[in-house]
Amino acid sequence: MTTETGMKACFPGFESIHRFEERRSGETVAEIRPGEFYVTSNPERVVTILGSCIAACVRDRRTLVGGMNHFLLPADELQRSKDRLLGTRYGNFAMEALINEVLKHGGARNRLEIKLFGGARMIAGLSDVGQQNIDFVRTYLRAEQFSADVEDVGGTQARLVHFWPRTGRVRVKKIQSSEQLAAAEADYRRDLAKRDSGGSIELF
Repeated sequence: MTTETGMKACFPGFESIHRFEERRSGETVAEIRPGEFYVTSNPERVVTILGSCIAACVRDRRTLVGGMNHFLLPADELQRSKDRLLGTRYGNFAMEALINEVLKHGGARNRLEIKLFGGARMIAGLSDVGQQNIDFVRTYLRAEQFSADVEDVGGTQARLVHFWPRTGRVRVKKIQSSEQLAAAEADYRRDLAKRDSGGSIELF
């Protein structure tokens, strides 16, 4: 099944993800933002930009179903965010959602290939959210009896991550961590706190 633009249709539930056909390569690209995740069996590329956030790339080696998430904070300890938009901004929900979606579309736990990216220290002297995210995701994988096949985490540079789920290929470009990216992540974390006081959260 294809869409009106000629792109293959995405799995149900991912219609809100920004997807487009890249003119230069002719590839379909799915661009995920903080708090989003995307799973596909199509020959397409998933892209995100990370600062202190973490992205996990997960795929089944046999069925070639895979995807990527992008979470901002380690965990919602009180587990109040159950919905798709809020919950997956936290690592505990983002990892569960991504893995479960891959399994739902034919993946098997013993065939999963997992790669981790991000967790940079964006602003020196402040709380190292990036390291907290790294510590969380490593602990999560151990608890679930998984291990990461590849890690490119930490440091002080932001990352532009390209992932091809069908092949497992990943391309990472290190970029200078900008004040704009650091500020955007800080704004996101403040917005997350507003949900408990009835404030709205706006995706950018």
